[in-house]
Amino acid sequence: MSDRNEPPAGEPASAASTGRHGGGSGLSAAELIARSRAASPEIAQRPSRSARRAQEARSAAPDGDTGPLEPGPAGNGAEPTAPARRLRVVEALRSGGASKPAGGGLTLVSPPRTGPALATPVLDPPTGTPATETPANAPAPPDTPPASAAAPASAPAPGTGPGAAWALNGQPVEARLGTAMATGGLTMPAVSIPAIAPPPRTSRAGRNLPAAIGVGVGLAALIIGTLALYRPSFVILLSIAVAIGVYEMVTAVGTVATLPPLVPLLAGVLAMETAAWFHGPDGLVGALLLTVLGLTVWRLADGATGYLQDVAAGNLVALYIPFLAGFATLMAHADDGAARIILFILTVVCSDTGGYAVGVLIGKHPMAPTVSPKKSWEGFAGSLLAGGIEGVLMMVFCFHQQWWQGALFGVAIVVTATLGDLGESMIKRDLGIKDMGKLLPGHGGVMDRLDSLLPCAPVAYLLLAAFLPG
Repeated sequence: MSDRNEPPAGEPASAASTGRHGGGSGLSAAELIARSRAASPEIAQRPSRSARRAQEARSAAPDGDTGPLEPGPAGNGAEPTAPARRLRVVEALRSGGASKPAGGGLTLVSPPRTGPALATPVLDPPTGTPATETPANAPAPPDTPPASAAAPASAPAPGTGPGAAWALNGQPVEARLGTAMATGGLTMPAVSIPAIAPPPRTSRAGRNLPAAIGVGVGLAALIIGTLALYRPSFVILLSIAVAIGVYEMVTAVGTVATLPPLVPLLAGVLAMETAAWFHGPDGLVGALLLTVLGLTVWRLADGATGYLQDVAAGNLVALYIPFLAGFATLMAHADDGAARIILFILTVVCSDTGGYAVGVLIGKHPMAPTVSPKKSWEGFAGSLLAGGIEGVLMMVFCFHQQWWQGALFGVAIVVTATLGDLGESMIKRDLGIKDMGKLLPGHGGVMDRLDSLLPCAPVAYLLLAAFLPG
């Protein structure tokens, strides 16, 4: 059996085949190979190993990439050098190259050492020549103008004119017209993201504060004007506000398939406020009983389905809105009725304002997070402070009574107003609504302003009847 290192017949043993690397002759492997080629013409005509690999690469290349390779430094058809490869890339870009995808698009041209060139579509314009990416260190050919002078400033890039629709990974994107962006040699249209309009600015408490202040000032002027000019006109204004509140409540309750009779409730508003003015507390209670009887009979015409819940909801509305408002009518009927109404309303306003201001500034501990998340204990302390001070000042300087009576009046009104506000918040949460209406900008509906005043009216009436003569 022959030695596996034995050279082919007719070829002298070389250092590479014998593994002796010249033995003791002192010749290098390259010199031994050169001598063997010079000694045998057959070996000299045999292509080298690198030339054979280059020929195999050309055979495997696509049809458009079979051109001869630029000679390497040895001049034997070896693999091209880096400058030669870059020159081929530039020429391919200028001529459209065989690596251009059939559908157009952004092509990354970077021919590998062997095998076909790879093309990766990235951004597909509808029309125009696809943009390409060249290696960062590729020098531009002598006749290629600079990038800044490649096209006039007024000429839009291909596919970026009016009506062009670009697609990124198969999804349409909006291209800024006539604008191109170059990043690291990659040229593509600049994609503009539509600006999102910021939400309207509101206060930390979630209300339109300027509108709320303007509406509040207008309502205060209207109340003071009716009390100063003609006190019965205040009762008319109160009846209108209460009727609107009843309508808002009936509408809100109707969202849960409960329909309190509206007509007898509106008639009860007129009856209770008029009876309270002319007949005092007895007339108010009598009108309430007639209203309950009227809505019970009225609902009979609609059948038995839902009768109990409709009548129960109607009784709640009659007791909650027109009956409690009747105590404000009773206060206005007294000789100093205008001062009593102003003390009552101003204390409630100070309670709301003090609680709002302190709660917005330093409120951190929610009072009832499941009912009214924005109402805090710090805000309640602000309400007590503002309402107590206002009660003391009004009771001492307007009614000439003891300061502690004013403090007690203020604290009682603040506590009742807070509970009334939480009570209406519970109703609104049960109904799944934020406001009872939208009639008053910055406040919501009329019921959203009456929620604190209504439960405070009987408390103020009883305390003032006990503290003040007559």
